[in-house]
Amino acid sequence: MPDLQATAFVLACIGTVCWAVCFWWMHRISSRQDATLKELRDVTARIEKLSQVQHDLIKDVHPQVSEIKEHVQDVREVVSPEKN
Repeated sequence: MPDLQATAFVLACIGTVCWAVCFWWMHRISSRQDATLKELRDVTARIEKLSQVQHDLIKDVHPQVSEIKEHVQDVREVVSPEKN
């Protein structure tokens, strides 16, 4: 019987050590995931900022493009050979 109790004690100690190692491992994985998610949030914020800047630039340029098209149309009408 003493051998059975000693074996049970050793197995209980091994189980406790395994739980500690597992807890440490999961904490390490969680820390890496948190760091990756923070990086992803930072990248997303930069993309959103760049997208907003691009949108503002396009909004500024768009009216100018319409004006240029109107001026080109005016010039086309003036120089067109069909007006003879």
